[in-house]
Amino acid sequence: MPVSILERGTNENMNGLIKKYLPKDTNFSTITKWQLKFIEKRLNNRPRKCLGFKTPNKSPLLMLHFTIECKNKIFCIKEKYHMKKTDVVVLGGLSGITAGLSCRRHYPEKKVILIRKEGTILIPCGIPYIFGTVGGPENNVIPDGLLEKNGIELITDEAVDLDREKRIVTLKNQEPIQYEKLVFATGSLPLIPPIPGIDKKNVFPVKKEFDYLKEVLKKVDEAKDIVIIGGGFIGIEFADECRKNRNVNVTVVEMLDKCLQLALDDEYCDEARVKLEETGVKVLTDEKVVSLNGKDAVESVRLASGKEIKADLVILGIGCLPNSQLAEKTGMELGFRKGIKVDRLMRSYTDKNIFACGDCCTKESFFDGKPSGVMLASIATSEARIAGANLFSPVHHSCGVISVFATVINGRAFAVAGLTERTARENGNNVVIGEAAATDTHPGRMPDSTMLKVKLIFAKSTGILLGGAISGGKSTGEMVNVLSACILHRMTANDIVMFQMGTHPALTSSPIAYPIVNAACKAVLDIQGS
Repeated sequence: MPVSILERGTNENMNGLIKKYLPKDTNFSTITKWQLKFIEKRLNNRPRKCLGFKTPNKSPLLMLHFTIECKNKIFCIKEKYHMKKTDVVVLGGLSGITAGLSCRRHYPEKKVILIRKEGTILIPCGIPYIFGTVGGPENNVIPDGLLEKNGIELITDEAVDLDREKRIVTLKNQEPIQYEKLVFATGSLPLIPPIPGIDKKNVFPVKKEFDYLKEVLKKVDEAKDIVIIGGGFIGIEFADECRKNRNVNVTVVEMLDKCLQLALDDEYCDEARVKLEETGVKVLTDEKVVSLNGKDAVESVRLASGKEIKADLVILGIGCLPNSQLAEKTGMELGFRKGIKVDRLMRSYTDKNIFACGDCCTKESFFDGKPSGVMLASIATSEARIAGANLFSPVHHSCGVISVFATVINGRAFAVAGLTERTARENGNNVVIGEAAATDTHPGRMPDSTMLKVKLIFAKSTGILLGGAISGGKSTGEMVNVLSACILHRMTANDIVMFQMGTHPALTSSPIAYPIVNAACKAVLDIQGS
């Protein structure tokens, strides 16, 4: 029974496995068609012979059958393959690594194979910094030694088909693999809007591909006028980095009223814009791109307002969509934004033996259970740890998406956990706000001291923390994680007031002026007075 049939045209490179069977003098330009069939033969409990090859007990045998048609010859070649078997197959990159590691920690006796198309895995959140701070994609990679150290086999290939009934993954260039459990960790693909001219040369979506980004970096170094479409975290970080060590004009175009508006409250958006504009980046908000103009390559960007911006390079920083194409092809149920539909165990709705994690699957809000489109590496790895732990004993649950963000713009850090004040009020929450500011050292005259600003959002009726925002120095990144933990455990303003913090003059704010605690203190008065 055929497992898969792959067809290739004359313009594609011939598979190396096929080449070795053809006569050495074969002219590949004369090949008009070739087919590859994996034909599975199930064997009984006793040893048998199949086409002259002795096979072991119960071992599935695959006959690899090539048919190659040339102008004057037809070649038919057969070769035996024993199907590879494993306990767990993980499809994907970054979150796939975490899922595999989690599985091995919980079930050290299980064999795990990680399959990914990319030879090198990049740190997704570090991609903008390739263009400035770190200097190239080679300085933003995750080493594969982590897999080998933990006994996970890596196969660099593309999964092209999945037989869920027989639990077989078909690869593009290697033998199929039979699994007991499978994890989709295939990530996301860049969103490419249907703008006229979007297919012109020097228009670059943000792909997570090593060689591609190396080429983009080369083009950025040659550019004079860069336009970045999208004023979210990706677009703002690219703008900040592209200005570093370059004499280049950079313009950010955002269709909303403010950059970072979906993540931060207005006062933090305004502060971030000021820091970005200090670098020389031009920011255009409440503007919509209607076309990319030029001959073969982009030369300008036209806006709905009638403005036209000179551009010899355009970066698309407008978000991503789940990479769920293979799952859809195999009939798996998809949900919000075509993500693979999973439950709180990270198990797919369609198949109890298939799990999914990261950008490729659906998510629910921690606060109201509604679908969430937030895609973050921190969420992906959390879901991956749950998926790996649940493969053979599903007891761990995802709490839902809290949304914890952090970024740095021109040396100033901005971070948020949970709901912004704007979102909370739009959701109908009656909220109390507590705010405080203090230097991140004490005294404030310590070297490299930075002013921290903290805003906390509490539910007025219960005092429970719903969200918080921080701007400041490097400590901002860890302080927002403290807020995330408080939200996760539904701590109240009173709980935070009683918080015992470790402090040091060179490392933290003063215990008297610790801004998270002081912001909660201010909110308590309003909560108690309600």
